[in-house]
Amino acid sequence: MEKSRILFSITFIALLFLTPLVNAKNINNFSDTSRVYKIFAFDIKEEIGPPVWHLTKKSFQTASDSAADLILIHMNTYGGLLETADSIRTLILESKIPVWVFIDNNAASAGALISIACDSIYMRPGANIGAATVVNQTGEALPDKYQSYMRSMMRSTAETKGRDPRIAEGMVDPRIVIEGISDSGKVITFTTSEAMKFGYCEGSAETIQDVLKIAGIKKYHLIENQITAIDRFIRFLINPIISGILIMIIIGGIYFELQTPGIGFPIAAAITAALLYFAPLYLEGLAANWEIIIFIIGLILLALEIFVIPGFGVTGILGIIFIVAGLSLSLVGNVGFEFSPDALSKLVTAFFTVIIASFVSLVGSFYLSKKLFSTTAFGELALASVQEKSEGFTSAVASYSAMIGKEGVAKTILRPVGKILIGNDTFDATAESGFIEKDEKIKVTRYINSQLFVKKIS
Repeated sequence: MEKSRILFSITFIALLFLTPLVNAKNINNFSDTSRVYKIFAFDIKEEIGPPVWHLTKKSFQTASDSAADLILIHMNTYGGLLETADSIRTLILESKIPVWVFIDNNAASAGALISIACDSIYMRPGANIGAATVVNQTGEALPDKYQSYMRSMMRSTAETKGRDPRIAEGMVDPRIVIEGISDSGKVITFTTSEAMKFGYCEGSAETIQDVLKIAGIKKYHLIENQITAIDRFIRFLINPIISGILIMIIIGGIYFELQTPGIGFPIAAAITAALLYFAPLYLEGLAANWEIIIFIIGLILLALEIFVIPGFGVTGILGIIFIVAGLSLSLVGNVGFEFSPDALSKLVTAFFTVIIASFVSLVGSFYLSKKLFSTTAFGELALASVQEKSEGFTSAVASYSAMIGKEGVAKTILRPVGKILIGNDTFDATAESGFIEKDEKIKVTRYINSQLFVKKIS
């Protein structure tokens, strides 16, 4: 009896450990010829970035909802953003549905990382995979801390899928020497035949249908991803270039509204741009509620500094910091205070995107405002003729000019603009400095550009 219990326990433990291995080996088993397999296919044929991440997430969700047996990525890319590639890699590794990739010509850099994460790799004759060194926008290699992070990701991804991790590391680091593969001081890039030889490609094919045929899938229903108009619009808005333009419109709209008080086109443009900026980022899970609230608080603080609190101090500085923080944090995923090289890179990139876009917007707005209101090139925004004094024109009204030196009281609070009462007449006025409370005594100091200026008197 005791021996039977021991034997049962050993059998149970063996099954417990061996079952995941058996499942892992059979994850790509499509040998049932009587079954019609459901294949979900989508394209990655552009630079790896936020739009591709949006497409991939939607595609995986659709594949899951339709109970697909296989996800097939049709790839042709020269690479792109590392953070986006890492997100896609993680999604593939965690997928319960097998994921294959068909490389149609190129899977370079970030594309190589995504491909290695897939369960099976198929390539068109003449295609290439590799060259995964992390570079900046000018093509120069970034410091070693970024290369180290990429090497680690490539190595661990290859290990997970049963591929040689040294080869994956050699696609990043030219210092890796592998006899018979890489001994020339250059990063590894495989052709189709080389990838097949060294275990980085399961077969050569011309089309998706050829891939399925080579894999032995005889009966299948191919579902190709359809991008809706809304998805195209969201992908367009989350493009980093478009995000930068929207930031410029937000900042420019606020600037113009401050130059021309009153609710008008500038503030409407700024509000519209803010909605177009935050809405897709919120839907994508990048912009959290508190990040949007930080941005709104920043606007309120800046408005208080300009219209309520005299001078420019802590409130205005905090407002600017909150606005920049809200815009920047909304561009990166909410993963907490993770300061890995990748996470830090995302924050730095987002911060400089906002700062540069804001600077360009302010400079452009200042230049444009000068042009708009000082030339006749823009029609009725500037006077088409000069109103000369000799012809009877004057910028001052006699009754207003006569108020200079007279005393009265503040009819409303002047912060710094408000209304004053002189005798029985009410005038608009601006405080020379600070603000003046209601009913305090005032004296008119000057009249410039159709505006009375006053100071408080004891």
